[in-house]
Amino acid sequence: MQRSTYNTRQKQIIYDFLLKNKERLLTCEEIADCLKASGTPVGKATLYRYLDSLVCSGDARKLTAEDKKSAAYQLLDKEMNCSSHLHMKCNCCGELYHLGCEFMHSVGEHILNHHQFEIDNSKTVIYGVCKNCSGKGGI
Repeated sequence: MQRSTYNTRQKQIIYDFLLKNKERLLTCEEIADCLKASGTPVGKATLYRYLDSLVCSGDARKLTAEDKKSAAYQLLDKEMNCSSHLHMKCNCCGELYHLGCEFMHSVGEHILNHHQFEIDNSKTVIYGVCKNCSGKGGI
């Protein structure tokens, strides 16, 4: 768990939930709703403070929506360097996928070489509909 000078049961509950869902980007509301549904509610103020501390320590990422009114969080997997590849997020189920294919690496090189712009993979998410949801009428 993240290094902290003060640990609480609520922080552990939040961390465990994020760890179980480390492949997903989740909003604070989604986390709060899931914890409440599981019988372990956590106050939103506590949740926001702890998520911010995880982001500051480098243990989690925060992606802000274009409207700047909402954000999604994801616990970072220390074994997988998430700055070396792009990500895809399903608009239907919210699942986050790592996109580590060579073609996308070539796209990044093309953009750098031909447009003098370097992509920040750690903050780049491609939104769409995953194969599981596309069969459910997601497209």
